[in-house]
Amino acid sequence: MDPSATSPRTSRLRESRAALLSVPFALIAVVTAVDVLAPPEVHLGPFLVAAPALTASFAGPRTTGFVGAAAVLAQVAVAVARTSLTDLNHTFQIIALVLISVFVTFFAHLRQTHERQLTRLRSVAVAAQQVVLRPLRDRMGPLRIASVYLSAEAEAQIGGDLYAAARTADSTRLIIGDVRGKGLDAVGDASIVLGAFRAAAHLERDLPGLVGYLEAAVSADPDRGADGPGGPGRPEEGFTTAAVLDVPDGEPSLRVVSCGHPPPLLLRGGRVVTLQVDHPAPPLGLSEFMDAGFAAQSFPFEPGDVILLYTDGVIEARDASGAFYPLSERAADRPGDGPQALLRHLCADLLAHTPDGFLGDDAAMVAIERVGRPS
Repeated sequence: MDPSATSPRTSRLRESRAALLSVPFALIAVVTAVDVLAPPEVHLGPFLVAAPALTASFAGPRTTGFVGAAAVLAQVAVAVARTSLTDLNHTFQIIALVLISVFVTFFAHLRQTHERQLTRLRSVAVAAQQVVLRPLRDRMGPLRIASVYLSAEAEAQIGGDLYAAARTADSTRLIIGDVRGKGLDAVGDASIVLGAFRAAAHLERDLPGLVGYLEAAVSADPDRGADGPGGPGRPEEGFTTAAVLDVPDGEPSLRVVSCGHPPPLLLRGGRVVTLQVDHPAPPLGLSEFMDAGFAAQSFPFEPGDVILLYTDGVIEARDASGAFYPLSERAADRPGDGPQALLRHLCADLLAHTPDGFLGDDAAMVAIERVGRPS
């Protein structure tokens, strides 16, 4: 799944703007009709100012200027119908309406310029995310793989969740992780972990050795351990939870090293089994503060099974009542046509679970299905 796909919220926003355009024109028509029919001592012309002011909040300068011109023409029509254009009261109303329309049109221009700048920045963010978080191949050895990234910021599409996969001579290795923090700083930290994984995944003979290499790469980052909220030297801004897997081609099993990350889920038939390792390691980057012995644990992984990897943004998503998203329960209801269908089902269900479809944290998921011998 492409994280840079057009957001449905963007399409809905454009449709709502088109619908909103009818409001200022309806306002002009109603105020004009009522003002013409009102008693001589009643003047509703000042209400016409609301039409261009409202338009400037959601439309561009051309549309705002057009609505302002329509409001001015409506005020002229009212002046002609009630008295004349030389009437001092109507003259001042027309002048004030022209000036305000010019001002709000200029403000609409400034807002549109700012939106274009944000669009360019979002494009850069998406490009950076795609460079760091490359799409996973659909098929690697005997595995079918699907992945998805959901940003907590509706348009940002950038954050610290990460995943990657690499082939060795006789296995497929995968990583999913979550860097503490958000934004460009988190992306920079994620790039360190992903770069180290891609460099060493096919070189290190065993899984603990690979995780040790990742730990060394994170610990060697000169920016890690900068003074944070916890005081000088505290590592609160420099650790990464991760789960690293090795799936051999010729064995119906997999090996897992967990570094403080939520455990993978094994989907077999209608059952969901949590692959909780007996001896989890601390998150990457904390070896200097606690023992970081890395031990791999094996679990069965047979043809037809699906492994679901995820970050805590999935299981910590809350509904309106504050209840967490029940991932294991919802994954048990998965459709039976592959990992892509599973992630589509979970993404739609996750967004429906949260208020207005907004996540409180970035979320990533990877689904791996064993389908047989290597392709």
